[in-house]
Amino acid sequence: MARRGSVWAAAVRTPMGASSAVLLALVVVLAALAPVLWGDSAAAVDTDAIGQGPSGAHPFGTDSLGRDLLLRTLVATRLSVGLALLATAIGAGTGVVLGTLPSVLPRRAGRLLTTLVDIAVAFPGLLLALFLAVIFGVGTHGAVLAIGFAMAPAFARLVQTLSASVNRRDFVAAARIAGVGRIRLLARHVLPNIGEPLVVNATIGAGSALLAFAGLSFLGIGVQAPDYDWGRLLREGLDGIYVTPVAALAPAAAVVLAGLAFNLVGETVAAVVGVRTRAARRGAPPLPAPQPAPLEQPADAVLVVDNLRVAFPGPSGWTVPVRGVSFSVRAGEAIGVVGESGSGKSLTALAVSRLVEAPGVVTADRLEFDGKPLAAASDRDLGTSLAMVFQDPMTSFNPARRVGGQLAEVSEQHHGLSRRQAFARAVDRLAAVRIPAAERRARQYPHEFSGGMRQRAMIGMGLMGRPKLIVADEPTTALDVTVQRQVLRLLARTREAEGAAILLISHDIAVVSQTCERMLVMYAGRIVEDLPTGSPARHPYTRALLATTVDLETDRDRPLEVIPGRPPDPDQVPAGCAFAARCPLASDRCRTEDPVLDVPDHRGHRVACWHPQVSVLSGPSHEEGAA
Repeated sequence: MARRGSVWAAAVRTPMGASSAVLLALVVVLAALAPVLWGDSAAAVDTDAIGQGPSGAHPFGTDSLGRDLLLRTLVATRLSVGLALLATAIGAGTGVVLGTLPSVLPRRAGRLLTTLVDIAVAFPGLLLALFLAVIFGVGTHGAVLAIGFAMAPAFARLVQTLSASVNRRDFVAAARIAGVGRIRLLARHVLPNIGEPLVVNATIGAGSALLAFAGLSFLGIGVQAPDYDWGRLLREGLDGIYVTPVAALAPAAAVVLAGLAFNLVGETVAAVVGVRTRAARRGAPPLPAPQPAPLEQPADAVLVVDNLRVAFPGPSGWTVPVRGVSFSVRAGEAIGVVGESGSGKSLTALAVSRLVEAPGVVTADRLEFDGKPLAAASDRDLGTSLAMVFQDPMTSFNPARRVGGQLAEVSEQHHGLSRRQAFARAVDRLAAVRIPAAERRARQYPHEFSGGMRQRAMIGMGLMGRPKLIVADEPTTALDVTVQRQVLRLLARTREAEGAAILLISHDIAVVSQTCERMLVMYAGRIVEDLPTGSPARHPYTRALLATTVDLETDRDRPLEVIPGRPPDPDQVPAGCAFAARCPLASDRCRTEDPVLDVPDHRGHRVACWHPQVSVLSGPSHEEGAA
């Protein structure tokens, strides 16, 4: 309760929260007290003051019967707001029923209902309200029903969408297996998990209902005499707007302010709900596993990573797909990261590039780039000193913008160049990565490039600055071997020309061993071996990866090597060594104690294994057993 109160207090202290609180309090106080305090005065007829303009006695003037327009506007607050809230309640309630019925009804009836809701959503809300008002009749009751049912389809669509996302959760599947009925499943498991966004949308929808109700009354099919709301006052004031314009402006301003109050309250509630939801799901991240003593980092290290962890909240707790990764990259050095899919390679690359978004949490004992903490580095420093080459350039480039314009944007944002200067630099960078007719190509769209050209253009984007580190995440995936070789040569030339370090992420151990000086082998979110290229592999997993690689000298009569089993899921990593279940050398110790990277030898070789091997396996295009 204390935390919830502190979150609300912090929200109210923001400009939006304070404004919404003040406006809502004003609306509530007027709705409660105005009819009691000024009801009789607002209804008093004064034939001596008919149609007067603003004065000291009547700040907003009087109507055709001499009644004070300011008092009538204040008194109308209760009816206007009350009817809007009633219509919102009808719309939200009906929408919840319509949104959940497809889950209860037979499939054919559910599809029919969903189709009808889709058709209703296609109509503008006010047009649908006018249509329903004709059906339900002129007057307050008809207008309330018309607006409420006109709001229902939008709520129904929202409920259907939210319910569909919850229905895919494991706890719902478990409830179905346990034999929980559909209605009980909705009441116990689905609706409680979609209640917060519904409340937020209902709060915002109340402002729309208020405006819609005022519109119907203005058209004469809403509130009828002798009752009056802001819409009816606005219609009466419009008749004499050229004589007394304030008479129409007063109820119009009331509608705007009350609608603004509801919308601001809805935005504030959404912010508070988001904070509470994230806090409730996250809690405290799990404690890190024991790590070896930090290594002495080289003086020229451009990237230092010590005990890096990436965690994501889930329904059953935290999932940690990257668990204590430590390494460093020296200036001008090329390091490869290899491992099966799901080993944490790409997440590690995103973490050191500061690209892991919420709700992901990145923690590290030490995470520095170019001698500074990565978290404190400015966007401009990262944009000019760190380049990221993504796996699929087709999804990384904006298909609706020309390639040259996307490259030029880097220099416009981070170098302060003019549009013409930035485009000229983009053409120069495209030429530097061996794209023919660079100026013409710069004016083309990504789909007009081949796969290899898009990948080279992505590298060219990274070279728009002066990168000290290039993080290449699977840059040769889905490329033929000829284009792969071109891209790898381009990275090597870039490294020589720019003096940039390279962190190459790949599942192809042969590519990494031919390109990089060191290799980090990852498995289940950990580095299991850190070895110089050309050193014999000592970890069973690294040796198994080498054995599965084929080349022209592979015996075609022998069956291909495979690694039995599959890697563990990130949220189900077993105790002890994660590779133990697939390792032919595993012992009882491997299944109970998790090995850590040992002290590096004279070549900087580290391995995390209780049974490291010194014998050799034949690797592709290398000395026997070398990576």
